[in-house]
Amino acid sequence: MITLVRRCAALCALGSLTVALAGCGAGTATSGHAGRTARPAPTAPSSSAPPTLAPGPAGITPVFTNGSRKHGRTVALTFDADMTSDQGPRAAAGERFDNPALVATLRRLKVPATFFMTGRWAEEYPKQAKDIGRDPLFEVANHSYSHHAYTGDCYGLPTVPSARMRADMERAFAAFRTAGVERRVPYFRFPGGCYDRQALRALAPGGVTAVQWDVVGGDAFATDSSAVARQVLDGVRPGSVVVLHCTRSAAPATERALRTIVPGLRERGYRFVRVSEQIRSSGAPGTTGATPRATGAGDAPDAAGRDASDRS
Repeated sequence: MITLVRRCAALCALGSLTVALAGCGAGTATSGHAGRTARPAPTAPSSSAPPTLAPGPAGITPVFTNGSRKHGRTVALTFDADMTSDQGPRAAAGERFDNPALVATLRRLKVPATFFMTGRWAEEYPKQAKDIGRDPLFEVANHSYSHHAYTGDCYGLPTVPSARMRADMERAFAAFRTAGVERRVPYFRFPGGCYDRQALRALAPGGVTAVQWDVVGGDAFATDSSAVARQVLDGVRPGSVVVLHCTRSAAPATERALRTIVPGLRERGYRFVRVSEQIRSSGAPGTTGATPRATGAGDAPDAAGRDASDRS
């Protein structure tokens, strides 16, 4: 994970589009598929089930990248709470994979957000996971249990066999339930942002919507908060989904960057929403719980994707 981020930082320096530590995948985008049949969303603790996209071709897991560009200036900030299944000794030695100050800043500024949490993170920080998952400002989505890759050649991450992919995802949801996370949503972010058709098929029985992004925060191992803020402010468009990180050791500048990002976007007329609201208002054909739109839908990548430089 560190090797990947350092590699990503080098790409950033060359001016290429990068994706920070959370797995920012920039797959080829196509328009939503008309005529999809909606599938039931997994049970959620709220009174109204979170919206999900209809399945892709042959019933594969659908992929959401961004919301509508035409229906209001909304932006969803997402935070990957990264911890791999083998990082327990590092946490025991004092490395911090959490970031309570970041969560406190979101609350102080009253910013809704979606946390993509690994199951291992929820096990390491169960009280924080429960606290985040009980706050009406936030929602908690799945970032796998192990943070191992769901494809080969994904920035050096170990690979989950296809036969174990769904179990790895479900193990994360189980860890959320054990920690007492209430506001769970049926969304999944691939580790490293890497996915292919086989991975989408493997997760399809779980009824999740895969969530990527269209704006890379560039906060992985960054120490210059102003550079992170500038990258986000320059990249956001109506309907954007921004990927950032909630890990002190790997993204130490993110909380400071938020103090610039939030007022900067509000000055431009943007309203912060959770991913569930971006999906609900996107107008994608067949979306469960959607707000009807005459036109609409965020771009839907084809069945292959990978983040440009970040590893979530």
